[in-house]
Amino acid sequence: MKSFLPVVAAIALAVSGVALADDDCHAPMSEWQSREAVATHAAALGIRTERLRIDDGCYEVRGRDSDGNPVELLLDPASLAVLRLKVRFHSQAGVARYLPGVPGTTGASPEQAAPVERR
Repeated sequence: MKSFLPVVAAIALAVSGVALADDDCHAPMSEWQSREAVATHAAALGIRTERLRIDDGCYEVRGRDSDGNPVELLLDPASLAVLRLKVRFHSQAGVARYLPGVPGTTGASPEQAAPVERR
């Protein structure tokens, strides 16, 4: 029984490591969109790009929205789908543009929306 516990612990740690590795993008580079296309896509989303880099096989865009809030986008390199969106709102900033389906706002439709993390 005592030798069983270390084996179970090792398996549990291995499985949890696999779950954390799912943040990576796995599209082949032959399918990637260009950096210019990424910047254009970010501009269409209302983000002024300040930094564009590759992180774990995904495009990471850092910039600001039209209200001046710092924004970080994680994009799939092939489809440019938004995988993660982080916005650091100023104290008086309105969040309505990031909330889909709220009457009287310009929020994205539910199929376009990405998880919003408020800090």
